[in-house]
Amino acid sequence: MHEVHAANPGDLSGVSQQTNDIHHGKLYAAYVAKRNEVEAAQQAADDTVLGGANQIYSVWRGLKEGETFAANGMVLHEVFFSVLGGTGDPTGTEIHAAVLQQWGTWERFVAELVATGMAARGWAVLAYDPSDSKLHIYAGDAQNHGGVWGATPLLPLDVYEHAYFLDHGSDRKAYLTALLQVVNWQAVDERYLKVCC
Repeated sequence: MHEVHAANPGDLSGVSQQTNDIHHGKLYAAYVAKRNEVEAAQQAADDTVLGGANQIYSVWRGLKEGETFAANGMVLHEVFFSVLGGTGDPTGTEIHAAVLQQWGTWERFVAELVATGMAARGWAVLAYDPSDSKLHIYAGDAQNHGGVWGATPLLPLDVYEHAYFLDHGSDRKAYLTALLQVVNWQAVDERYLKVCC
């Protein structure tokens, strides 16, 4: 049984308390509840459900699609909330050094991250991929699209409208700019060091 994790109480300048309460307390909590519901339904599936599985439409197909959507929604939101509440300053972290090595400048990295956030319909995710030992910025139009198997999300940026519309209207770029000012790069660094080295 999966449980809702507490929201990071740090500074979330650029994201109102109302947005954070709705985002964490209702939307993220709903992903946790739906993941539990889908897993329970899979365990309870009888021979009719399993025997009727097919790729066009079936109860089993719906459960399997719902499983990855709910699980990835839960996981990405948990990481998202855990790496916010900082100062936006990556100085002195290993992730900062890795970004500079890979992108050349911090400004280029931020430009690509923001561009991915503008291009994606759901998520822009800085991730570490052990298959090539590199950092990547992946775009996901939905929670269960766009990720790479085995890659670890380090900094997922939720770009669904629910994450910013109350505070920034349709100005997604203003939201991304504000969000990057409150990233806790030490928390991102901790996640990176667990998988990279």
